[in-house]
Amino acid sequence: WVLLALALCISLLRRSRVGTALLGGESGSGRQQQQQQPLPTPDALRSRLPVPHRLRRFVNDSRVAASAILRGQDDRLLAIVGPCSIHDPTAAREYAHRLREAADAHKSDLLIFMRVYLEKPRTTVGWRGLVSDPDLSGEEDVARGLELGRRVLLDVNSAGLAAATEFLDPLVAPFFEDLVAYGSIGARTVESPMHRALAADLSMPMGFKNPRSGELQGAVNGAIASAAPQRRLATDGRGRLRLAEAPGNEDGHVILRGGEGGPNFDNASVTEAAQLQAAAGLAARRVVVDCSHMNSGKKHEGQLVSCRGVAEQVAAGSHAVGGVMIESFLEAGNQPLDPGVTKLSGLRYGQSVTDACLDFASTEGLISELAASVRARRERAVLVGWRSAAALGSGERSE
Repeated sequence: WVLLALALCISLLRRSRVGTALLGGESGSGRQQQQQQPLPTPDALRSRLPVPHRLRRFVNDSRVAASAILRGQDDRLLAIVGPCSIHDPTAAREYAHRLREAADAHKSDLLIFMRVYLEKPRTTVGWRGLVSDPDLSGEEDVARGLELGRRVLLDVNSAGLAAATEFLDPLVAPFFEDLVAYGSIGARTVESPMHRALAADLSMPMGFKNPRSGELQGAVNGAIASAAPQRRLATDGRGRLRLAEAPGNEDGHVILRGGEGGPNFDNASVTEAAQLQAAAGLAARRVVVDCSHMNSGKKHEGQLVSCRGVAEQVAAGSHAVGGVMIESFLEAGNQPLDPGVTKLSGLRYGQSVTDACLDFASTEGLISELAASVRARRERAVLVGWRSAAALGSGERSE
């Protein structure tokens, strides 16, 4: 009876599309056969596009520096700045070189990383990012997308800027994680156990965005979960499924990105997030504010308001904020993209094809304001210290 039941199950599987793929049958349609695409293994792609020793050291040093800021051991701000998503590697390289100049000019006050988002989460449908559709044609070419994405990350790091990204598909992470200094888990996946386990396995600071509803506990729970050692299913360098031992990530923290109820970049929201982190045993972590998304009302100009609001808190002496995220590109706004329909020759160079971004001139102004707020906080701390010392000295003399 057992053998008969097993034979029946195999027969049913062979009649199904999923079963045909699993069991190696030939009943799939010709279109399905054509869509099968062999992909390189992480080891193969890393071997073809290796990371030079100086860049490995640069990535590691950048991770340590970001961790120190987010733990309050460095009084600078972390600023993650760049396009909503990368669709044009040439424009991305130009942007990286221009952002590097701003990073050098303000390195005493800010640690600037470039936003290099290669995967794009969608609420419904649309272009899913460079990894899935590198030619913006609507025809997925993941093999080329993986290679092109790794080349972009190498170019950004070679320009002297550390890279930050959102990890969307856990299977994609092994192809890129060695070139990323800061990672995030997005609002749509922050409550996903597999993404929390991925964060526990990554050796870099990891931010957890509050869910789209705007409530904060989901992001706090993500940081708590990722701090714990755990096991997860993952692929090794040769693409084989394995049970990975994730050591836990002690640099998890909350990213405030606004929600359905409105923005949450204000001082009360930042204080609430800091208190929730402290109550969860994450008191050493500082909060990052995403100045875009619902904190900008989904308008790129709104980032000027939210970012200046954060700068005001910093200048007033707040240490709760450790960093900001800004969506920025060479040109302001965005442009429509219908993959396979939009003529690429008609796309405006340096303008986003996903969320609208600030132009570079406006970005430079914001960066300067953020740097000034850090200096103001330092001056305020010195003044407060001087007054405290003076008051103490006056008390001692009166005695």
